Amino acid sequence: MRLRTAVVTATATLGAGTAAIVAVGRYGSRFALRPSAEDPAKEGVVTVHAVTADRVVLTRTVASARPGTYGLTADGLHALAGDVVDGTAYTVTRKLLAVPHGSLDPGTPVRLTPQVHCGNPRTALGLDYTEVDVPSELGPLPGWYLPGSRNTWVITVHGLGTTRAHALNVLPALHRDRFTQLALGYRNDPEAPPSPDGIAHLGRTEWRDLDAAMRYAVDYGAERIVLYGWSTGATMALHASRLSALKDRVSGLVLDSPVLDWRATVAAAAEGHGLPAPLAPLAVRAAEGRSEPHGRYGGTAPADPAPPQVPTLVFHGPDDTLAPWGRSRELAARLPELVVLHTVLGAQHGAMWNADPATYEETLRRFLTPLM
Repeated sequence: MRLRTAVVTATATLGAGTAAIVAVGRYGSRFALRPSAEDPAKEGVVTVHAVTADRVVLTRTVASARPGTYGLTADGLHALAGDVVDGTAYTVTRKLLAVPHGSLDPGTPVRLTPQVHCGNPRTALGLDYTEVDVPSELGPLPGWYLPGSRNTWVITVHGLGTTRAHALNVLPALHRDRFTQLALGYRNDPEAPPSPDGIAHLGRTEWRDLDAAMRYAVDYGAERIVLYGWSTGATMALHASRLSALKDRVSGLVLDSPVLDWRATVAAAAEGHGLPAPLAPLAVRAAEGRSEPHGRYGGTAPADPAPPQVPTLVFHGPDDTLAPWGRSRELAARLPELVVLHTVLGAQHGAMWNADPATYEETLRRFLTPLM
């Protein structure tokens, strides 16, 4: 059902029945429970106005004018755009770093994404890797294994609406510090088995796939593990660090744009895709109602994660409109001996690295040094 039709129908029949209201709630919740990189761009699309060897001119929007490094995507196209170097009232000019896939032409509508690279570690970054299958309760999970000289493994897990390619942003930094790495794809990813109900649970069930990756790492020599997640991947990391039988192997957490309040995130996802704010609670109710109430593991409704018990680095900022930054501030204030909050200004959800890669990576290096 199209959003406009669902909203009009629901608001017209509030006193006559619940079917349309349920439809609106389900539609709104799907952007959190069935996220996809193919969903409508939360901040819209922009038009390419001009292209040279090292510059791209885009329609000026809040998204296109943000500082930093981003991907530009469209059907059959992926490009890398760097910092803003010029602009007018209607356009912005950014550095054009590469066009690894497709052709970037004037008139093309594109969306900006924090997932800068496409492909795999070798084609995108020139890093050696092995495609591995991680055994799990649902079947083999896809993973990129990158060898390192340390017996501390970093396991990365992506978040809402992205794929394991999001981790390509930071794999070179982790490789320079000689960590062994596993970039995990998990249930409902394109190359991974589906969950039994086909929907996401915002980390509540997905953490078991991360637990499977932890078991894989230990089986292949990991003595210590750092869990590194974006968005709901950060939620998975928090759940796994408390619930996994291997939690004693976890020496640290890195959480980027963590979802610490699932209700706020579901509501924000729905509103960000056009659901009027007064109807956002319907999406939250739908997200809760679409979860299995009495599953094998005692219920699969989304749940906010418990606080960490190991050293934790949080990258987050006040411009994240999907996961409230205030919850990260509260966590750091409550556990100052464990949690370090690195505040990033001007970055949307999942784009903390993009805003300032050099500062991000140096902060990451300093945090990880004692955990090596």
